[in-house]
Amino acid sequence: MTDAQRYCTADTLKDGTPVTIRAIGGHDRSDLAAAFEKLDPNSVYTRFFTYKRQLTEAELHELTEVDIARVVALVVTTPIAGTETLIGGGRYYCDASFKTAELAFTTADGYRGRGIASLVLQHLVRIGRENGVVTFEASVLSENKAMIAVFIGSRLPMKRRTNGNVSHIELSLAIDQSRS
Repeated sequence: MTDAQRYCTADTLKDGTPVTIRAIGGHDRSDLAAAFEKLDPNSVYTRFFTYKRQLTEAELHELTEVDIARVVALVVTTPIAGTETLIGGGRYYCDASFKTAELAFTTADGYRGRGIASLVLQHLVRIGRENGVVTFEASVLSENKAMIAVFIGSRLPMKRRTNGNVSHIELSLAIDQSRS
């Protein structure tokens, strides 16, 4: 089983940018706050379904000091001018059964369209499967075509239902044994 709290691996974005995908930690608090403040209002709205200028202290604590029994949270960093810079991330929150988990992603504005959410999803799928998660769920604004494309592009069995302007996505993590 993967130790999600110590998860760290090198990877590459689809444009060749080298990145590190690793578990978030308390030491990421100030970088996360700074990255959030650089997001444009629409990016914040598509992630949180509301507008806000900054994360509260309680939100920063929840996002960086994760409940390791229920949450897997990964950040994507890349070296910029010799400094590890946070450019995105994703997480899942397990429900009480630990079989279903809710997904969430954020990508820094200058890095959209470079495959960050897709890459993080691949890592979360691997960790989720190893930890017994069978379904990922996400609520996505129907206008957020890029995020919906990430889910479609995952090639995981997907169910989608729309209620108003929100699409509810279910991704099955079951491995199709007939393809093995």
